[in-house]
Formats: sequence, C-alpha cells, structure tokens
Amino acid sequence: MLRELVTKVAPSLLELYGVGVDTAATLLVTAGDNPDRLRSEGSWAHLCGVAPVPASSGKTTRHRLNRGGDRHANSALYRIVLTRMSSHDDTRRYVARRRAEGRNSLEVMRCLKRYVARHVFKHLPRTI
Repeated sequence: MLRELVTKVAPSLLELYGVGVDTAATLLVTAGDNPDRLRSEGSWAHLCGVAPVPASSGKTTRHRLNRGGDRHANSALYRIVLTRMSSHDDTRRYVARRRAEGRNSLEVMRCLKRYVARHVFKHLPRTI
C-alpha cells in the first residue's frame, strides 16, 4: 500500500539509485503537504540536517553537518548514501578520489549526503 502511495505522489523519486519505498516515504513526510515552504534545495538540505556548518579551527578549514533538522530524513539520506557507497560505481569512484585527497569517511559521507539531498529535491513534488 505504501508503494502505491509513494508512486502516486513522486514516481521519479523511486527511480533514484538507493531510494526504496521506506526512504522515499520518509523524505516525502519530511517535505510535508506544504511544498511552497521549500523554496530552494538549500532550505531542503537545512530541513534534512545536511547543510554544512563551518567547524574550522586555526589554519584547518572544515565543515560538519547541521545537528538540527529532521533526524528521520537525515537517517533516510544516510541509508541512501550507504547503499550508493557499497554498490554504485560512480559513487565508489568519488569516494576513492576524495579519500586520496586526504578526506576521512565522515567528511566524504557529509559531502555525499548533501549531494543526495540536492538530487532528491529535484524529484520532490511541487504540489500535492
């Protein structure tokens, strides 16, 4: 029944790599029934808790994820990123390249979660 509802509201969301019925439903619940409040993909990222926040100290420039936002949406994005990191060839090449640059796993996942949030935003319904 959930598959039918998600397919009716956002069929293109289920076509994204790593997005299943449960994660799509979670993201749609986070978007809510008022899609006008999401004016940009940045506002969507902030709502999901994947907007980067500066966490620099001294000469080191770093970012961390915002601890606010909807934790369920953040968890759904995390599951999508884990799926992509384990079995999506383009993502695996990206991870290898970023690790070669000296990034650790948490930093790579932060970047990937922001990328996935940006990609998911394009597939969210604009009217319900």
